[in-house]
Parts: sequence; C-alpha cells; structure tokens
Amino acid sequence: MVVDFAVNHRVAPRLGLDRLIGLTRALGISSVEIRNDLPGVALSDGTSPDDVRRAAEAAGVRILSVNALQRFNHWTPHRAEEARALVAQAKAAGAEALVLCPVNEQGFWTSDEVRLSALREALAGLAPILKDAGILGYIEPLGFAECSLRLKSEAVAAIDAVGEADRFKLVHDTFHHFVAGEREMFPERTGLVHISGVEDASVPREAMRDPHRVLVGPADRIGNCDQIRALVAGGYAGPLSFEPFAADVAESPDVAADLRASMEFVAAGLRSAAA
Repeated sequence: MVVDFAVNHRVAPRLGLDRLIGLTRALGISSVEIRNDLPGVALSDGTSPDDVRRAAEAAGVRILSVNALQRFNHWTPHRAEEARALVAQAKAAGAEALVLCPVNEQGFWTSDEVRLSALREALAGLAPILKDAGILGYIEPLGFAECSLRLKSEAVAAIDAVGEADRFKLVHDTFHHFVAGEREMFPERTGLVHISGVEDASVPREAMRDPHRVLVGPADRIGNCDQIRALVAGGYAGPLSFEPFAADVAESPDVAADLRASMEFVAAGLRSAAA
C-alpha cells in the first residue's frame, strides 16, 4: 500500500518556507499545508502568496491548503471580508483549499438551534467566495467539549442543507475525532486527514488538548492506524497530513528523522492490516 503523506507547517513551525519544502522533498513527500498563524514564516511574515506558489511549483510540491479561517461559523460582515482576503491569498499561493475552524468557546450560542442555524448561514456565505476562487472549503470540527462544532455529522448535515457538497469537504483529524468520541467517519465526504498521536498515559480523553499532540508512534493512545484503516476501507484515498502541536516535536533537533520514523510506523500498520 502506497501512503500519501503530507506535512502541515505546524510540524516545524520555525522553518521558513524554503526549508519546509526542502524537508518534505528529503522525506519523499510532495504535499504541504501552509498556515496563516505562525509568527515569522509564510504567510504571516508578509511573504507574497505568489512567491509561495512559485517556490512550491519549482520544487514540484502540492499545496493542499491554507490553515485556517478561524471562527468561520460566526458569520459577520467582518468575517466575510476576512474570508475574501484569505481565499484570495490561498488562490494566489496555489492552494487547493482553505481550512475552516469553528468557534472554540463554551456557550457562544444560546441553543443548538441557533448554533446550527449560524453554521448554515456561514456555509451559504462562504460558498460563493470559494467558488469564485475555484478552491474548496475544508471544515474541521474540533473535538473539545467547549467547541461549537464538535461533530462531523453536524457539518455534513449543514453542507447538505445548503446544497454545497461539491464545495465543502471534511477534515478528519484523528485527534479531534477521538476527543469528540464520534463514531461516524464519513470517508466519502473527507478531503483531508490530519494525523497526530497522544502518548501521555496520565491525561484522560476529556483533558486532551493540542500540547499533548505528538507524532504517531507505537505508544499512541488514540488509534490513529485504526482510524486510517477505516477511512481507507470506506474509500478515502487522499493525503495523511502530519499535524502535531507538542513543543517536543517543534523543538526536535532532527524532525526529519522523527517524521521518517512516524511515516514508517503508520505505513507498516496499514500494510499489516492489508496483508
């Protein structure tokens, strides 16, 4: 089984774009996700999106997404302007999609009815902006108890309600899927998979947060390989993008070796399941 790995810039947040691209090519990876929230690197350092696109094209690297439009489901005139600007950046950078992250705040809406209505309003507002640019919107439910959109099932229902299944896909994040406790996976509606593991045996599921997220290895507690196998069995054939947040990963003296070991672990797990 050939595994299509990708790298989210969060893996090595201090590397400039050229070094990130060099890292991926050294590992035999040809896809990256760039971000708009990392200080000192593209895109937040003022690097022209055109320069990002040219650098990726020169190296034969595919830019899967720009990550992310935050609080996308709180749709206001300000959010609409923010979305237009970020979509324009993503298009100019050659990205295929914009990741959409929901409001991650307890009690922001007064009821589920109001919360889900706001989600549909946001998707209806975003769809023409994304269509005009020719890129997709990747909705990433966050599994945290305080998040306004924890479940992929709610995202799918909202997408279908506004009739935009061709414009919006899901991000299946293995960490968030586990933390949310959701069973349904929706592989046929998934555009991208984020993978990261949790190894700390002392932290309960409900207390897991981004700093616990490491590269996937033998001590993983959240069933990355099982999740990936289920997605593949359901028809998902897209990239698996590494997105750890732990400081230990970001500060590693040899992130290439760390990534290579994680790639080998995941690939071996999928091969053994297919045998």
